[in-house]
Amino acid sequence: MAFWHKKEVDFEKAYRIIEDEEGVFARELAREMGVSPSTITRSLPSMEEAGYLLAEDDEGKLWPFKRKK
Repeated sequence: MAFWHKKEVDFEKAYRIIEDEEGVFARELAREMGVSPSTITRSLPSMEEAGYLLAEDDEGKLWPFKRKK
């Protein structure tokens, strides 16, 4: 089982926040989730592996893509 399966609830919550607040910085997302910004940064590759696709713009803001089923 991949590591991300243990975090899927957290990934879903993070993705919902990013969808609601498109263009959110990782530090703002971290504050809303009650974790450190480094936790968010380290989680991004696992989120992608789990199918939660994001884009980061030149300013470092996170934007959602549609989730793979």
